[in-house]
Order: sequence, then structure tokens, then C-alpha cells
Amino acid sequence: MKLLDHFHPPLSQRRHWHAFHNAWATYLAAGLNRILPEGWFAEPNVQFGIEVDMSAWSSVEARETPFAAEWQPPIPTQTVTLPLLTDRAEILVYQTEGGPVLAGAIDLVSPANKDRGQTRGAFVSKCRTYLQENIGVVVVDIDSSSPANLHAELLESLGQPDVKSADPIYAVAYRPVGDQTDGSLEIWYQKLDLEEDLPTVPLWLYGEKALPLDLSGSYAETCRAQRIEHASG
Repeated sequence: MKLLDHFHPPLSQRRHWHAFHNAWATYLAAGLNRILPEGWFAEPNVQFGIEVDMSAWSSVEARETPFAAEWQPPIPTQTVTLPLLTDRAEILVYQTEGGPVLAGAIDLVSPANKDRGQTRGAFVSKCRTYLQENIGVVVVDIDSSSPANLHAELLESLGQPDVKSADPIYAVAYRPVGDQTDGSLEIWYQKLDLEEDLPTVPLWLYGEKALPLDLSGSYAETCRAQRIEHASG
């Protein structure tokens, strides 16, 4: 099935993009679990627009914790702005030997990841942390509502600006190689186009293992399950 525009009419008026991302993450994880060897597993982690009422939580804790009133922390010495990553649509791959250890990550970009400089920075920081921990990452951005390119901003944060990567939608796979003294980042970048098939990209896992990530197959499976093929015309 060809890539549809989930962020503009007519499809955006008939289906919710966040419901699609949620389902797509589930099907991507299921596809990986069919090919991962024993001792490995993939699971989706999807959260959108989370807001926590800290005052309500604090009041409940104060009532339920007998010693809460015995000590109060001092006034903070400084308060600074901290952008929070509230939108998260990812598939995480774990190795279970010695307890679940994160080995790979796939991120589906949402509009909230791209709409402001601070949220773009939070997304880039998360991906960079994964990579610097030698975890392979795939970023899939089908959000046609914003021209921002998070891959270009990630490279810029690494001191490697790439003015060519200005595509609004794309898929990119990253493989960290080397060690602390001689590290590098291998990149598989592909521009996406509406009404074209999605590619298969490599998902590199910790320990030099690679899996084929079939974006087209999982996308078509999700569209069929969500009956999107009937709502896109």
C-alpha cells in the first residue's frame, strides 16, 4: 500500500493520526517479534500529550505518608526551563540475557516532536542518548504537516550539519560503531514520498546484529486493520 497523507484532508478528517501511530507501533513490534531469536523481544511504548497534575499527586502522598511532614526540602537554588518529551511513539527491542537490556529503538515522529525548537531538541537529545549508548536507532517521519527535519538537527547537534537533509518526510537508520576513543555513526537515510511504497531499513541492535525493518508491510497491515484504505479516498 502506498504511503498516505495522514496529516491533511481528506484522510486527516476521517482518521486520527495518533490512533494510527499507536496501531503502527504495535504491528511493527509484532513483526519484529516474529523474526527476533529467543532471548530477544520488542514492545511498543506509545504516549501522547501526557500532563501530570503534580499538586494533586503531592497532596495524596502527603496524606498517605506518615513521615512526609517531618522534613521539607529547601527552596531550590535555581529554576530553568526544561522541555519535556510528552509525545512518544516508539518500539523498543530488548535482550533478556541478564535481565531486559535495551538493544534497539524505532521512533515514529509526531507533530508535537517537530512543532517547536524546544520539543525538537528534546527528541534529538533522546535519540542522541540512545546512539551514544551504542543502541541502534531508526526514525520514521511521515508527518507532512511540518517541514522540520529532525535528522538534520541531530547531525547538527553532533557537529555535522547536513544541509541536504531538508525533506519533510523520511526514514533513517543509525548504527553507532567503535568505542569511546574512536566512535562513528553509520547512516542509512531515505527520503519518503506520498503515494510511494515505504522502504525496508536496517535496524541495528546492540552487539552488531541487524534486522530488516519492513516499513511497507507493517504500514499496509496497519491500514487494513484500521480500515484506512476505505477512508483515504
